[in-house]
Amino acid sequence: MDCELWKNIVSQIVTVDRNYRRRKVSRKYTHSIGKIVLVYLWSVFNDKPVYWACKPENYRGVRRPRNLPSQSCISRRLKCTHTYLFIRAVMRQLADADRYQLVKVIDGKPLPISKISADPDATYGRGVGGMVKGYKLHAICSVSNEPLFWEVQPINVSEKAVAENLITHLNSEGYLLADSNYDTNKLHQTAADHGHQLIASRRQPGTSLWHNPQHQGRLRSIELLEGGGEFGRNLFKMRRRIEGYFGNLSAARIDLPPWVRRLHRVKLFVDAKLLIRAARQKQIRVTAA
Repeated sequence: MDCELWKNIVSQIVTVDRNYRRRKVSRKYTHSIGKIVLVYLWSVFNDKPVYWACKPENYRGVRRPRNLPSQSCISRRLKCTHTYLFIRAVMRQLADADRYQLVKVIDGKPLPISKISADPDATYGRGVGGMVKGYKLHAICSVSNEPLFWEVQPINVSEKAVAENLITHLNSEGYLLADSNYDTNKLHQTAADHGHQLIASRRQPGTSLWHNPQHQGRLRSIELLEGGGEFGRNLFKMRRRIEGYFGNLSAARIDLPPWVRRLHRVKLFVDAKLLIRAARQKQIRVTAA
């Protein structure tokens, strides 16, 4: 276990919790939002269920919070919107905004579970090696592998529909790289409305567009990738970096353990894993500086 990494995460939680206490967001509760998130993150940090983190004997080597909440209390509080927003606030503190670049990449990563699971929120969809049951992480990342915006949905939810929602959060200008699943006029329009040129490969490059009306952004994407220029093709090669990012997430054990079921729990678990990864990356950058 990386004690230094955990101390850095705790310091970020304490800072955000102090702001929440000033705003009296958690005044009506016995346990602060910061304590609830800290205990939950300790379970995710150690790849254990929540009830494990509620036992005092499981905090060897680190400072344990006083008056640990019960498992039922944590399960109830994790459903609150404030808890979800708290974790996102910690993520924003850990994010290195200076590393956000002009080029961004969008893609999805399946999060499969057992096909015999009784999880009513999990669905069947296309995954690695065929049809799987589970969820999918959709993310827009910078080419420096910083997650900018992400969302978790059942695996059968259309990538295009989720992408349209994620793209609306973009508030700067740049290029958005994607594979052929995202090559639709509607997504090109949405990207253009938010200052970005979507560059997505076609399923059948070089084929005729017939007489169907095409958005100007899609025509520009085809020109960049198939027009013979080096700029578009070299730019599109950066899309491969998101595959490395998702591979890194697998190394960070973001795959769903047996005790993480139902959509609201999966979303919290993924956010917690992304937070821990962001803290680790920040620690690496500080050490290297």
